[in-house]
Amino acid sequence: MPGFELFGNAERESVNDVLDNGVLMRYGFDGMRKGHWKAKELETELQNSFGVNHVQLVSSGTAAVSVALASAGVGAGDEVIMPTFTFVASFEAIMMLGAIPVLVDIDSTLTLDPKAVEDAITPKTKAVMVVQMCGSMGHMDALKSICTKNDLVFVEDACQAIGGSYKGKSLGSIADVGCFSFDFVKTITCGEGGAVITNNKEYYLNADHYSDHGHDHVGSDRGAETHPLLGYNFRLSELHAAVGLAQVKRLPEFLEIQKKNFDIMREKLSEIPEIKFRTVPEGGVESCAFLNFFLPDLEIARKVSKAFTENGVDACFHYYDNNWHYIRKWNHLKELKSLFPISKEVKEGLSYLQGKEFPQSDSYIARNISCLIKLSWTEEEVRNRADVMRDIIINALEQK
Repeated sequence: MPGFELFGNAERESVNDVLDNGVLMRYGFDGMRKGHWKAKELETELQNSFGVNHVQLVSSGTAAVSVALASAGVGAGDEVIMPTFTFVASFEAIMMLGAIPVLVDIDSTLTLDPKAVEDAITPKTKAVMVVQMCGSMGHMDALKSICTKNDLVFVEDACQAIGGSYKGKSLGSIADVGCFSFDFVKTITCGEGGAVITNNKEYYLNADHYSDHGHDHVGSDRGAETHPLLGYNFRLSELHAAVGLAQVKRLPEFLEIQKKNFDIMREKLSEIPEIKFRTVPEGGVESCAFLNFFLPDLEIARKVSKAFTENGVDACFHYYDNNWHYIRKWNHLKELKSLFPISKEVKEGLSYLQGKEFPQSDSYIARNISCLIKLSWTEEEVRNRADVMRDIIINALEQK
């Protein structure tokens, strides 16, 4: 998955071009930069790659979620429905705006269960955020229909799913506004970085202004620009954009390698009848950044996960016992451990988490193993890895 595995001359040349030019900031210094605009070029490449009208680069995937929500008017006291299985950044980005994350169950897609979403809607609900975890998607038509019927903003966090698609549309481009991450372990990396993508011009302009202290970016004199609204600093530097610009041009190459390695491993594990793979909605194409499968129960999943580690099968995750990606161990959220006082609205809005259980989500995450697909593996390494994984799983099943 991580693009850093295949860093080469293209990335070096792009970064050196910025250093030789001397302008590291994406805005201003027009005369000095002599026509070099890496961030603008990367935004154009992303527009073309994902078939959207507008792209705004930001400093991280977390920033992308906050900026996307803010651009759509989500703020203090608003409820945002999100899945129990995601990265902690999802609820952090919501809470930063003074909004309330409402966590609901996932289904076998490993993201939002549409029924759980419908059941969670209240008069305070402003948005629904589907998180395309581990390279695949939720039931996009059903979720979009729910948002349309209830006049809710549909947000797509595709930070882990760049290159996946649904019914011919790139993941990230299907909802009202989408988010990408380009951190160090993503398929396309800038080191740190993210993007907000949308076909809604109003949301784009809001994101453009909000992510740079409210600057309107009109004209060529940064000091003379007006500030239509309050904003913050979520800018991406030219150095980060330079790495991303080289990487995005290599995305087809990366996706081809991912799919080849993914298919080899999936075919081998398909020999085990007890394994069930995650549900991919009809019309969906995974990015193949991860291979996700379900084992019969928690006990076997734990045995397999432990045996993988002991036998050198790295980068396979059992999220049920993971502190980053599943609500079960997010005690800092449940207990509201914060450096600063949490607002009354958010504190009251999150009181539902006290004693809250998610048995449906548990039933999927407890049995799920998620395996990162690396770009640097040789075909022999992939086949050997798949053989070891198959043997470990068969052994665990036989011991049951």
